[in-house]
Amino acid sequence: MTGGATSPVPADCVSAADYERHARARLPADVWAYVAGAGADGLTQRWNREAFDTRRLVGRVLADMRAASTQSTLFGAPLPYPILLAPVAHQKLVHPEGELAAALGASAASAWMTVSTLAGTSLEEIAKESGTTLWFQLYMQASREDTLALVRRAEAAGYRALMVTVDAPVNGVRNDEQRAGFRLPPHVRPVNIEGLPQLASRAGPGESPVFKGLLDGAPTWADIAWLRRETALPLLLKGIVSPADAERAIEAGVNGIVVSNHGGRSLDTLPASLHALEAVSERVKGRVPLLLDGGIRRGTDALKALALGASAVMVGQPVMHALAVAGPVGVAHLMTILRAEFEAAMALTGCATLADINRDVLWPTAWRANSSEAG
Repeated sequence: MTGGATSPVPADCVSAADYERHARARLPADVWAYVAGAGADGLTQRWNREAFDTRRLVGRVLADMRAASTQSTLFGAPLPYPILLAPVAHQKLVHPEGELAAALGASAASAWMTVSTLAGTSLEEIAKESGTTLWFQLYMQASREDTLALVRRAEAAGYRALMVTVDAPVNGVRNDEQRAGFRLPPHVRPVNIEGLPQLASRAGPGESPVFKGLLDGAPTWADIAWLRRETALPLLLKGIVSPADAERAIEAGVNGIVVSNHGGRSLDTLPASLHALEAVSERVKGRVPLLLDGGIRRGTDALKALALGASAVMVGQPVMHALAVAGPVGVAHLMTILRAEFEAAMALTGCATLADINRDVLWPTAWRANSSEAG
């Protein structure tokens, strides 16, 4: 799928990092600031990568891999491999077909996809054109009535789970976007919530710019308990980094937790997603599936996340990079690369199935801390 006269994939695109390099060269500076931008000083975004880069693996040899498989089951459905497309807003910024193109690429690669509330195409049209399992990412709206209308649409269209993003009641401080002067162009619109009332600041001169209006309808735990009663779909919360919040989510009846710091785009200086996963996993102890979002760029990253308690991982920014460079073919190619890297990492650590992946594949951190290779 790489290179060649008939392929839109550049011949030197052989990793997620290559797609990022090409996307940065192709996208306008303000759009790149949105796609790649981090919150504030970008510390959390950097730590996301450093956490993966500094965690070492234990190579194992001579394992019997004749029945090797990446398949598992998640919420009752067969999952071909544990790398999913994360919800990403405004995908038409990087490709004319936006989420439709991403869904086509995901379908070709047998990858599950989560569709954002802020998609530029109706959730019904995406479902109609998709050939893969879809989840719907939900931003709670200002009124429960409007929120429930979105849920009912997702249910009717065949979405298999709801993922409520809970870590962004207000936008993070996005200095990169501010410096670049980013604004959504007229052709990029959140069509699924157009016409619905949105929260806005009511602050006058000298008044609080955040607390005066923007948080008036922000969701609370009571809203999660209400939503749990209103739908039979599996319900996940995305944006959990606190073990205490993970416990409360389970008490509220959620079916899964996405450990995420919003890709480092929300509150800066949150811990790396991998570190948060380790803490949350120790608290949850397998009671609900955990997914990890933030910083995934290699198949080895997915292996490390599963070793620390995740059932699957999600990729967001790399999908936007691939979409910008080569459309649906790029998305399919990216997911195929990540799957192949993950399978190679399994083979080289002696893991024939996902059940074999545990902390034994991670080099002891005590040795790393005392060695000359300590990172």
